[in-house]
Amino acid sequence: MRYKVHQLNIKLEKEQEKLEKFLNGLKGDVVSIIPNVRPTFQGMGATAKIDFLLIIERLA
Repeated sequence: MRYKVHQLNIKLEKEQEKLEKFLNGLKGDVVSIIPNVRPTFQGMGATAKIDFLLIIERLA
C-alpha cells in the first residue's frame, strides 16, 4: 500500500468548510488526521492552539 501525507494550515474554529472541501477532494481513504498542537501562555494561564493538520491518505 502507498500513503501520502498532506499538511493543511487551518484555523479549525473558522475554516471548517475548507477542511470539508479538502477531505472530499481526496482520491484515497483517510487513515488519520493528526493535529500539531502548540502550547501558548495567556494572562489567565496556559492553553493550546492547533497550527496545522497532518492528513494521512491511503492510495489505491
